[in-house]
Amino acid sequence: MRMSDGSVGHRVAGDSPSREGHIPRRARGTAGISRRSGYLFVGGYVAALVLLGIVPAVYAVHLAFTTFGGSLTTHNFTQALNNPFVVPAFEHVAELLGIWLVSMVVLVVTLALVVHGLAPRVNVVFRFLYYVPGAFAGAASVIVWLLVLTPGTSPFDVVLQWLGYHKFSDSVTPSHLPFIFAVMAFWTGAGGWIVVMYGALNNIPLELLEAAKLDGAGAFQTAVKVKLPLIRRWVVYMLILCFAAGSQLFVEPQVLAEATPGYNNTGIYPGNVWSPLQVAYQQAFGLNNFNEAAAISVALLAVGLVVAVLAVWRGKLFEID
Repeated sequence: MRMSDGSVGHRVAGDSPSREGHIPRRARGTAGISRRSGYLFVGGYVAALVLLGIVPAVYAVHLAFTTFGGSLTTHNFTQALNNPFVVPAFEHVAELLGIWLVSMVVLVVTLALVVHGLAPRVNVVFRFLYYVPGAFAGAASVIVWLLVLTPGTSPFDVVLQWLGYHKFSDSVTPSHLPFIFAVMAFWTGAGGWIVVMYGALNNIPLELLEAAKLDGAGAFQTAVKVKLPLIRRWVVYMLILCFAAGSQLFVEPQVLAEATPGYNNTGIYPGNVWSPLQVAYQQAFGLNNFNEAAAISVALLAVGLVVAVLAVWRGKLFEID
């Protein structure tokens, strides 16, 4: 094929003559493969979400609004509200969330800003150290903290003795549990969120930071007035997920109760029902009352959705600047 400059070119088989606004068939085929690959990856997640998330949630709603025979009713919610352990369980989780969410916002954001201000070689080490406790999640985390909170065997025994805790039951009195579970949750989850916040801070254009420096802003002013407002949406996103995780607390109080001989008889964990999910678990698998258990779970889901919607709305999570 002779080109406009007189040279001879070769046309690849399958390509039509090039003209303005026309995409060769080979390029269209590559784009089609990329699109199909994207659908394949997303399709796996969607299938898992439907099978393991949406279907069980719909079934739980069905159980919550029906009787054992299948008739529609709201009695399950009334029965759950009259359960003497339900309201205290929600109060316990509210105390936990109040401590945990505040600590996540203040400490995680502060540590992320500090790490971002360090030299690159230094902040890599700190990011790794912050992330390490995340390896001890769930039951493993509880076992570690059982050791830490037991006077006589704890590596912090001097501190426990100074505080007047001479036996395990002194360390884990009912008034201490929200703080203890908040510390456990922070210890295992903060590192991952520090890394996430650090990534968000790295997306801030260098031009903005340099402009702030030229205007005379110090490190503190730059962090508070430039960096913090630009990662606000990530902070809101963290709060939504942390609220969801904290309101669904189950493993930590359950393992703490079951791993301690005679602990259930102290009155701290009457029937293993410190959190709402523990109450639901006892109703479902201890008393075979799946309808009331579903009602508790649906109420917990409704609270989480309302809080998430308010956070997205007030935090302007999806608005484009």
